[in-house]
Order: sequence, then C-alpha cells, then structure tokens
Amino acid sequence: MLKNILKSQDYKLIISLVVLCLIGLVMVYSSSMITAITRYHVPTDYFYKKQMGALILGFFLFFATAFFVPYKIFKEKAVIIFILVVSFILLGLVLILGHTAGGAKSWITLGPLRIQPLEIAKLAVIVYLASAFTKKQEYINQLTRAFIPPISIVVLICFLLAAQPDYGGVLLMLGTVAALVFCSGISVKTGFKIFFITLIGTGLMVFVIWVTGKVDKILSPTRLGRFTGFIDPFADPDGKGYQLVNSYLAIGSGGLGGEGLGQGVQKFGYLPESHTDFIMAVISEELGFAGVIVVLGLLFFIVLQGLLIAKRCSDPFGSLLAIGISTMIGIQSFVNLGAVSGILPITGVTLPFVSYGGSSITLLLFSTGVLANISMVDKFKKKYKQNNAKSTHLESV
Repeated sequence: MLKNILKSQDYKLIISLVVLCLIGLVMVYSSSMITAITRYHVPTDYFYKKQMGALILGFFLFFATAFFVPYKIFKEKAVIIFILVVSFILLGLVLILGHTAGGAKSWITLGPLRIQPLEIAKLAVIVYLASAFTKKQEYINQLTRAFIPPISIVVLICFLLAAQPDYGGVLLMLGTVAALVFCSGISVKTGFKIFFITLIGTGLMVFVIWVTGKVDKILSPTRLGRFTGFIDPFADPDGKGYQLVNSYLAIGSGGLGGEGLGQGVQKFGYLPESHTDFIMAVISEELGFAGVIVVLGLLFFIVLQGLLIAKRCSDPFGSLLAIGISTMIGIQSFVNLGAVSGILPITGVTLPFVSYGGSSITLLLFSTGVLANISMVDKFKKKYKQNNAKSTHLESV
C-alpha cells in the first residue's frame, strides 16, 4: 500500500515547491537583515528564523496532507462548517483585537501565534464553494438555488475583509470565486447573467458610496496615496511614489545577473517592505533577470501543475478544489508582481512561497498538500481500475 502511495505522488510538484521555498527563505534573510536591525531592533536572522519555523510546520502539514489525509474529508459537512465558523470568528476578532499596520487591521495575536485570518478564509471559501457547486450540479444553472446561498457567504466574508480594510484580500477572494463559478459547469447564458448582475451590483455599490459621501472613509489617506503613487510615482518620489520608485530602481539596477546575493542597496531602508510585499524587487536587484525568471518559472509551473491535476481528476469535487487552490496561487502571484512592477496599485499582497509571512506560508503549503493529495488519489484510483481490468481480462481468457 505504502509503495503504491509513494509511486502515485506528484514529485514534480513537490520538488518545484521545495526549491521555490528554499529560494524564498534565502531571500527573506537577505532582504530582512538590515530591516531587522534598523526598524525592528532585533537580530539580523530574526525574520529568517521565524520563516524557517513556519516552513518546517508548513512542510509537515504539506506531507501529512499529501500522503495521509484524503482530500474528500473536506467535502464533509462538519468539516466545512468548522472551517467557515473559525474563519468568521477570526475575521470578527481581528476587527476588535487586530494589530493596525499600513492602515488596516489584518493580524491577530492569539497566545504565541500571530494569525492572518484572510489565509484561513481563502481556503474555507475554496472548500465550501467546491463542495456546494458539486452538490448542486443538477440545477447549477438556476441562480436562486445554486448560487445565491453560497455567494451570500462569500459576500459576508468580503464585507469583513473590507472592514479591516484589506482590499487586496477582497480582490484575491473575488478572483478565486470567479474562477470556481465559471468552472462549476454553468452554461454560457448563466455566465453572462452572473457577469451582468455582478457589474450592476458593483455599479450600485459605488454609486451609493459616492452619494452618501463615504468615499473618504473607504479610501483612507494611506490607500489614496498608494493609488495616486501608482498613477504617477515620479510626481512625488519622496512621498506617495516612494515605494514604487525604489522598486523600479531595484529592478533596473539588477541587470541580467544581479548585483550578487546580499549585495543589494534598496533593502537599506529605501524599500520599506523589502522582505514581504516587495521581495521580488530585491530578487531582481540581487539575482537579476535570471533570478526573476527562475522564481516566475517555478510559480508558473506550480500553478500549471495544479490546473493539470484539476483537468485529469475524474472527481468533480477534487477538480474544483484543485482549480480553486491553483487559481488562488496564480492570482496572488499576479497581484503581487503587478504591484512591484507598477502595473497594479499596491495592495499589500505577498508573493506566494517566497515572501516573509508565517500564516501565509503555512496555509499555502497546507493547501498545496491538498492539491498533491488530489493528484495522488486520482492516480491511485486509475491504477487500481487498470489492474482490475487486467485481472478481469485474464480471468475471461
């Protein structure tokens, strides 16, 4: 049995994941050692050690889930309710007890743990929608029966995220939900209906916000500054455009091979979030275009492998679960890279498997463990069917 489990694992996914996380760990140390001393007054290896601890826990969860926890356990009603309840409790608590950073309450400390509820909420929504859409296949094109109940849960979670406010988290959530909705088996007609309803709903929400004069409460000075800095960072390079201008300098100075590991300049206080949101800028400066291509290639491969797992999976629930996890990683990568390169406004979204962040790396590795388990179970089932077919054929002969 163990031999068959080992043979059925997706080692390409595992190896690429390990390599990417190791690159991330090295770059967290390189990008955070100056910040650790000057900004947080802790030893140079403080963030490195914390990230290593999170990686050890994350990979323990990854391998335990990939090898021993059948993904169908997440289809159980009790498990789904538990994950959703935990998500709502944490999202509510963070509004009351959360730490304010960058104008948002996104983190909560519970004993020795510092948790970002968004990470748990993302997985909860993926699991819940994958299960809900699988069970509602008979009437998937009936909006009131198939979509209103699950989407109501998503709207409530997005409302709690917006109250922090964490608009980057809302963007990730909505992007992942959109992928799950349009891969749920709906018809083109239903897809257009959902699109227009969403468009009208968004328009009405913006109109109400504008009419009631709540724009200044939603767009705080910090967020408004990020947006204007995104539009023209060089108009105020020492203020609103400071982060983006220094990101450009880091990316531009790296060239093909980079300045050398640990030799970057922008992390010396010029790039405030060098070990989190803007770690790719440090990678570009120190490892150059070659390093960027390696990191992007590994991220692309992990997302592609996840989508291929979804395509191969014969179980609708497993397929939707794989789509949700893969899309989540892909969208998060795109939003982070878009902010670093100035294509998108800065939203505080980190780079998956690379940026510093205990909650993020732990939950990402756990989620990817579920992805690996879907691949393993599907391969194992197909091999079992093939062996049974061969046995039946031999008996008939």
